[in-house]
Amino acid sequence: MSIRVPYRGGTAAGAFAPVSSPPMHPQPRLTAYLLLTASMTLVGSYVALSKPLVAVLPVFALAFLRFTIGAVAMVPWTARAAGEPPLTSSEHRWLFLMSFFGNFLFSVCMLSGIQRTTATAAGVILSTMPAVVSLLSKVFLREALTPRTLVAIALAVAGIVLLQFAKGDGNTTTHQQLLGNVLMFGAVLCEATYVILGKRLAQTRTPLRVSALINLWGLALTAPLGVWQLMRVDLAPMTAGLWTLLVFYSLAAGLFSVWMWVSGLKHVPASQAGVFTVALPIAATAVGVLLLGERFTALHAAALALASTGVLLIATSPRGVRTAAPT
Repeated sequence: MSIRVPYRGGTAAGAFAPVSSPPMHPQPRLTAYLLLTASMTLVGSYVALSKPLVAVLPVFALAFLRFTIGAVAMVPWTARAAGEPPLTSSEHRWLFLMSFFGNFLFSVCMLSGIQRTTATAAGVILSTMPAVVSLLSKVFLREALTPRTLVAIALAVAGIVLLQFAKGDGNTTTHQQLLGNVLMFGAVLCEATYVILGKRLAQTRTPLRVSALINLWGLALTAPLGVWQLMRVDLAPMTAGLWTLLVFYSLAAGLFSVWMWVSGLKHVPASQAGVFTVALPIAATAVGVLLLGERFTALHAAALALASTGVLLIATSPRGVRTAAPT
């Protein structure tokens, strides 16, 4: 059968292309499950691990470096393939809008948010993406909201509300943490808008080509402020370990997570693939607690459980969801 799968250009949703879903033999299906889990784990990890980077680099400088490294890595997919038609003016407009919301604004909100809140909170808030996409689809595309989806949206809201009562990591005030959580939810809205835009894009380009082109727009949008900040920031605190982390963040966000997600979807229907997005908040929490030394309280656990349940409700609904590959 054929399913419609969105292309992604950078966690924080994108253009749709038909993907053939052959009969599922146990071995390919197991490999696909591992790829989908690894993709979402990677997204959760790089969101959490961007926290040490944003403590040293200004937001726009970090975003500019991320898109620069990504542009170099994705050179093989940037040029038009033999026999591929040129981009139309309409496609150029859609690619710009998708990058503006899914790369530029998402990165600014996500990095500014993770600077002020915890990795655990960031992961829980980002996991509300399926619920937010469903809500925006109702508003802008007139898609129906099932009772199951309404429950998932309520659980997502409850999870975010609980986070406001959870104590931070001790390095930020309550006001800063609240602002960080609002910014993270802003990143969710940007990414959800990317998904909505992607539902209208023509199905003519490969996932990595779309990713490469959107990354270039992200580079162009962050360049003015990014270069300005880089000229004024002291790079001495950037140790070899942080430079390595920057390369990991750049490649994970723009290349590896996209490739693993799209590869996994070759053997798993999109309606099932949504289940694996539950790995995102779990990975972000694990990195925050085990590597960044963040506090994990009962309120964090409850918020994580609510968000994860909401993801599962939408992902396992009879109609399924169109699942976006990570940004």
